[in-house]
Amino acid sequence: MKNLILSIILFTISVANIFSQELFTISGGITIGSTDQVPVPDGTIRWNGNDFEVWKGSAWFSLTGERYIRDRDNNKYATVRIGNQLWMKENLRVTHYNNGVSIPLVTDAASWTSLNSPAYTWYDNAGSDFGALYNFYVVADTNRYNVCPSGWHVPTQGDWNILITNLGGSAGAGGALKEAGLAHWAPPNSSGTNDSAFTGLPGGYRNALGSFFFKSLFGFWWSNQAAPDDKALFFSLIYNDIIINSNNLDMKHGLSVRCIKD
Repeated sequence: MKNLILSIILFTISVANIFSQELFTISGGITIGSTDQVPVPDGTIRWNGNDFEVWKGSAWFSLTGERYIRDRDNNKYATVRIGNQLWMKENLRVTHYNNGVSIPLVTDAASWTSLNSPAYTWYDNAGSDFGALYNFYVVADTNRYNVCPSGWHVPTQGDWNILITNLGGSAGAGGALKEAGLAHWAPPNSSGTNDSAFTGLPGGYRNALGSFFFKSLFGFWWSNQAAPDDKALFFSLIYNDIIINSNNLDMKHGLSVRCIKD
């Protein structure tokens, strides 16, 4: 497929972090035109009709800087375009649906275990940089309320699969999705490059019995897809591998949530 391409010849871009708009330097020449080359060379820049993007070997990434969305509580979230998808690059921390209805906060383990209705919590019942943890009833397709901002939704299995495909497949996409460094991830944070700028964090989870596990070791995110036996589909990243996994968990578990634009 032809795209309008700024095809880079002897063109080097040295980027510390292109998504936070740090200084980068350019040298060499630029050729403007179209190409059928697949894949295009690393460093190629294109206009997609809405935005300038750069090819970083696995997907197209925006060059126009961070954009933001606000939830019902007026929390502000940076966003990132990965391929043709626009994702939040932070975990959700809203306490209301987008119509203003409150989501119940449940701290007691026994109460959490008995729930078959929407609830959220914070890891160890303390505020967290990792965002809130929501049981599946909050995000279920059958729930008549939307926890994401208007025009956004909890990702479907298909949304997650497109993201993973854009980053080269499940066997290696985890490294590009994980926040780099050890500020939040336990060592070694294997291949945690955050090349996608998704900034996946290891928020752990609250299990169906009300106990908290795996903070700094795993990040777990709901899809909006229910599964048999009162379970639902989730996706996860791990501190010591580059894979992204998916499986089913009891709907009572409290997991992180990311939103994606409709």
